[in-house]
Amino acid sequence: MSIVIEHSVQARLVAAAPRMPSIPATLHYDRRDPFAIRMSFPAPATLEGVEVCWTFARDLLTDGLHGPQGHGDVRVRPYGYDRTVLEFHAPEGTAVVHVHSAEIRRFLDATSALVPLGLEHLQFDLDHDLAELMRGA
Repeated sequence: MSIVIEHSVQARLVAAAPRMPSIPATLHYDRRDPFAIRMSFPAPATLEGVEVCWTFARDLLTDGLHGPQGHGDVRVRPYGYDRTVLEFHAPEGTAVVHVHSAEIRRFLDATSALVPLGLEHLQFDLDHDLAELMRGA
């Protein structure tokens, strides 16, 4: 069984350079980091001209489908019936994107099939991780 899920979505930029109103983005989930979601944006969509990747909690994305979530760099909230807003705050500015909620739900369903919500801790082998950590000591 795969340990990584990647799901392409179309994100509509709300607060960004006007040259690209809709961009492809990729949602990424790795069973080895079961609490985290990564969302990456291609180089042409960023001010720096390099791919940008944001990492945030899977719970933030899940809960953000139903109501406003987040107080830090990443914030998520529903927008109307079929869209979800993701805000990405950085010192350089804020990017706001809309993604179809159905796309996010499909992605989250796939992550839950791989690692059920609430069972993320079972993905860790603490004895192995501690041995790796202590190997150089």
